[in-house]
Amino acid sequence: MAKQAKNAISPTRSEDFPEWYQQVVREADLAENSETRGCMVIKPWGYGIWENIQHQLDQYFKRTGHQNAYFPLLIPLSYLEKEAEHAEGFATECAVVTHHRLEAQKQEDGSTKMIPTGELTEPYVIRPTSETIIGAAFARWTESYRDLPLLINQWANVMRWEMRTRLFLRTAEFLWQEGHTAHETKEEAIEETRMIHGVYEDFLRDHLAIPVIPGEKSEAERFPGADMTLTVEAMVQDKKAIQAGTSHFLGQNFSKAQDISFTGRDGSVQHAWTTSWGVSTRLIGTLIMTHSDDDGFVAPPRIATQQIVIIPVTPKEDTRDAIIDACEALAKTLRAKQFHGEYLRVHVDKRDIRGGDKKWEWVKKGAPVRIEIGPRDLENRKVCMQRRDQDAFDKSFLDKEEFIQNIENTLQEIQDNLLQKATEFRDANISECSELNEFETYWDQDQPGWLLTPWAGTTEEEETLSKKHKITIRCLPLDKQDGDVAPCILTGKPTKTRAIWGRSY
Repeated sequence: MAKQAKNAISPTRSEDFPEWYQQVVREADLAENSETRGCMVIKPWGYGIWENIQHQLDQYFKRTGHQNAYFPLLIPLSYLEKEAEHAEGFATECAVVTHHRLEAQKQEDGSTKMIPTGELTEPYVIRPTSETIIGAAFARWTESYRDLPLLINQWANVMRWEMRTRLFLRTAEFLWQEGHTAHETKEEAIEETRMIHGVYEDFLRDHLAIPVIPGEKSEAERFPGADMTLTVEAMVQDKKAIQAGTSHFLGQNFSKAQDISFTGRDGSVQHAWTTSWGVSTRLIGTLIMTHSDDDGFVAPPRIATQQIVIIPVTPKEDTRDAIIDACEALAKTLRAKQFHGEYLRVHVDKRDIRGGDKKWEWVKKGAPVRIEIGPRDLENRKVCMQRRDQDAFDKSFLDKEEFIQNIENTLQEIQDNLLQKATEFRDANISECSELNEFETYWDQDQPGWLLTPWAGTTEEEETLSKKHKITIRCLPLDKQDGDVAPCILTGKPTKTRAIWGRSY
C-alpha cells in the first residue's frame, strides 16, 4: 500500500505531463468539464483558491486607488466596429447573440423543439474583453480634466470561443479581473501601466510563490489596439511559459474611437490616455503546473482553500468523542490566529471513512499542513504534523502548544520553500544564446527551456522564426535591456535589446 501511494497520480510528470495535469485537477477535485462545450465547473476546492486570489489581489487594487464596478456581459456589435484593430484581434473567438426569445414547437414524435425567434436589430457579442463598453461609459463620465483619472476594476466572466480547451488554462468561459483606467496625460497612463505590472509581479511571487520574468511584449505579441503590453511570464515544470498577467498602455487609440474627451487645463478639448490590465483563473492552472508533484496538487499556504486540515484518528468508539472534541478545540484556537493579516483557514475532517483514504485525499488536494490526533496523541498532548512541501510519509510529533505557537512560521516556511524551488527550477532552465545554429538546434529537444538572445529583427522575421520552431518571444525582460551591445542572433545588427524565447500554453 505504501509503495503504491508514493505515486498517487498516474501518469507521472515525466511519463505524460499533459495527462498528469488533467489527473491532478481531477484528483484534487478542483474542476470538471461542463455539459456546455468548452466550459468548466469550478468545484469548491478550486473556487476557494480563486476566492482567495480575488480577495487578496483586490486589496492591492484598493490600496492604489482603484474602485470596483460592473459592466454588461453583452456588447453591441457596433461598439467593436468602432475599434477595428482591437475587434479583429478577437473576431475568431467571439460568441454572438442574435435572437431574444425562444418559441416552443411540438414535433411529430411528441417532443418539443425550442426555436430561436425575435431577431435582434443589432447583434450582441458576449464580452471577450470590455474595453469598448467600458470606454463608452468613460466617455459619458468624462467632461473635464477634473474628472480624471478614472481608476476602475471589474471582476467578471468573459467568453472566448476556444476550439481546443484545457481546464483552467484555456476554456471558452473563464473568470478574471479587468482593470480600465483613463488619464489626463500620457505620462500618467504609462505610470499606471507600469505600476500594475509591478503589482502582478509582487502578487505572484509573494502570494502564489510563482517567480516571474517581468517584461514587455514584442510588437507581434502585443494586445490588439495597444501601444505597449507588459507581461509577467511564468515557467512551469515542463519548461513551457504561461503568460500570467498583462498590463496594457492603450495610448489614445480607444479614447479617439469612443470619444473619451475632456476639457483640458488650457480650455482645449483633448482625448484621454487609457490603460487596461488583467489576470484570470489561468493563474490556478499556472499554480498546478508550477508546484504540484506526482502525489497531486500543492497549494501555497497564502491562497490555499484550507491551510490546515485536522484528521481525527478514532480506532475505538470509546475515545471517539474525546478525540473529535480535541480536534474541534484545536481548530478553534488556530482560527483565532492570523497569517499575513488573515485568520487561519482550518478544516476538521470528521467523515466516517478510513484514515488512510483521508490522508491521501488531502495529499492530492494539496492542503499545506495536515494534523492527525489519535488516542496516544490526546493522552500525551501531542499532534502528528505532515507538511505538503515534504515527502508524504514524513511526520513530526510535536507538543500541541509548540505546534500552535509556531504555526505561522511553519506556513511561511512552506510558502518560502515553494518559491525557492520554483525559482531554482526556472533559473536552471534559462540559457543565454548568441549563435543562430545553436538557437536553431536547441528547439529539437522534447522539453526545451527558454533562450535569452540579442534581438533586432522585424515583426515578420520574428513570426518566421516562431512558426518554424513553434516558439514565441515571451517578453523583452525589463532588467536585460541596458546591457552591452551585441549582434542580433538573426540579422547580426548591433542591439541592446534582449528577448526571451520559449514554447507556451
